Amino acid sequence: MLNKVLVVEDEELLAENLKDYLQAQELDVRIAHDGATGIGEAEQFAPDVMVFDYRLPDMEGFEVLDAVRQNRKCHFVLITGHPTAEVCERARQLGVSHILFKPFPLAELARAVCDLLGMERELKAGMSRSEGFVERRQSKTESFPLQLYDGSWVLADRRRSSSTSRAPDDEQLLTGE
Repeated sequence: MLNKVLVVEDEELLAENLKDYLQAQELDVRIAHDGATGIGEAEQFAPDVMVFDYRLPDMEGFEVLDAVRQNRKCHFVLITGHPTAEVCERARQLGVSHILFKPFPLAELARAVCDLLGMERELKAGMSRSEGFVERRQSKTESFPLQLYDGSWVLADRRRSSSTSRAPDDEQLLTGE
């Protein structure tokens, strides 16, 4: 039986990338792009973990959490581009165990979800579950590609320093700012 994850994220490109990446971790994943759809999807799909954005077009992510929690026991992971102290404190009060600030390495999300599900993320020798996984991210002001190296987001058109050419750093997280 596959573990079920519901992703409630209004940025469609990001939601699809999260879904594809989590499916590569052998999880059953569905997505919703607004709170009302997320609440309805949670009732039908009965997820084990819900990954939700703080800001949704029709309501706050915490409202989705409250509605889902009334009928369903599941774990919650908050993803947000607005990591204010108030948001983080409220998430803690509501029992959200993991908060990820955008942009985040996809491997971090997979780690959080697998941790909540009590799953071991076993990788075969020399194999990466994210191998061959390329994603693109868009912001409202600009569009820039991000290539995935072992679960990290890296700017593909990274500036080269004239003195030395460096190999991509798997641990580096670039925001494009």
